[in-house]
Amino acid sequence: MEKKRDKHIGKKTLTAFLFIFPFLLLYTLFIIWPVIQGIYVSLHKWGLMGKIRFLGISNYTRFLTDKFFWEALWHTTWFVIISVPALIVTSLVLALLANRASGCKKLLRVCYYIPTVISVSVVSLIVTKIFAPYMGFLSTMLHSFNILKPDQEITWLMSPPLIWFVVTLTTVWWTIGFSMMLYISALQDIPTQVYEAAELDGAGSGGQLFKITLPLLAPTTYLVLLLQIIASFKIFGQIYLISRGGPGSMTRPLIQYVYEAAFRQNDLSYGAAMSYALFLILVILSFIQIKYQNVKEKAS
Repeated sequence: MEKKRDKHIGKKTLTAFLFIFPFLLLYTLFIIWPVIQGIYVSLHKWGLMGKIRFLGISNYTRFLTDKFFWEALWHTTWFVIISVPALIVTSLVLALLANRASGCKKLLRVCYYIPTVISVSVVSLIVTKIFAPYMGFLSTMLHSFNILKPDQEITWLMSPPLIWFVVTLTTVWWTIGFSMMLYISALQDIPTQVYEAAELDGAGSGGQLFKITLPLLAPTTYLVLLLQIIASFKIFGQIYLISRGGPGSMTRPLIQYVYEAAFRQNDLSYGAAMSYALFLILVILSFIQIKYQNVKEKAS
């Protein structure tokens, strides 16, 4: 009897392994192997041309004294600081509005989510057409309503503060749909009986929001915060297509500097080393946030 049971368990295990084997194979080929190969590249002198030679950790110590690396890292960090709060607050507000709308919930959700499926190149093209000087849509409107004089112009895509504003606005509009759907899903999991009991106790809309809704949405907020920090640290496409990291390198993010070092300066090994530095930063930030969330949950 026991042999039959062991045989049955072994058969089920083999069947389960056969089902997950294609995924494991693809994951190994396209995730694990590139990671290992990237580490190997970062430890060598490796370009598109020339001989390969071992350097050890020289590429990792090199960026410690590279002012352009720290400049790009600060630009990336600054974008995280200004974009993540805007994304969280806006997605939460839209989720609350979409969840409370009586007759057009589905329409609102679709409208808010549509930008998420648009490619970054299309989004960036739309933004540059809107904010372009002289012939851009916004410039034309400001001149039409005499807000700007004929000889006045706002160079949205030439001033670093304005570029950060445009890129942040673009990112919020483009990516807000995913975070909003997470919040809507969490809102639908809150029992209506909780709100009914609060109304019987005399709690108004504001009290329900701050005493019930926001505390119960805290786990979702932690998740959105973690995902948005990771995504914002990896910013490249929209800022590269909108401003090319300019003027000069005043808005160049870290991923763009990695790209330029690897493919413009023909230094793949240094680009790989900086990529793993960014990966380590994201791992540390994720660990701190998850640890903080666990401590707070235990305390409550």
